[in-house]
Amino acid sequence: MVIKEFFKEDKDAREHWTEEIKKGDWRAAWSLVELLTKGTFHDTLGEGELYLLTDENKLMAFVTMTRRDCIVDDNLFPWIGFVYTFPEYRGNRYSELLINNCADIAKKKGFEKLWIATDHDGLYEKYGFVYLENRIDCWGEDSKVLYRQL
Repeated sequence: MVIKEFFKEDKDAREHWTEEIKKGDWRAAWSLVELLTKGTFHDTLGEGELYLLTDENKLMAFVTMTRRDCIVDDNLFPWIGFVYTFPEYRGNRYSELLINNCADIAKKKGFEKLWIATDHDGLYEKYGFVYLENRIDCWGEDSKVLYRQL
């Protein structure tokens, strides 16, 4: 297993990983593919990276850590987003591995908190996130805002 930074990969590798993400059975994965193929990832989400957990040429899981996410608040960042593990790899806490990687990077950059918006109950709390409040996201839906102290 290797964690790769999508935007540090060469063009052919980025195309390969985009095709792998496209195989995800999740609407948000397809939205991420759209951002990558249109070249609007950074325009939409700001500064940040897409982290890939890989096994050779197989994508196991991915997560983003970016300046913006679906909650509009310039005072809260960095955001964890697009957290996804492919079905055959679930149950191994690979998302936790990627989130911990993001937490380590954010802490080294001097951030005190890591943020996530979700509609899941209890999922991210087991990774050290604490509920702050509910907010309406950019799609007009109710979303829980959580943070993890670094």
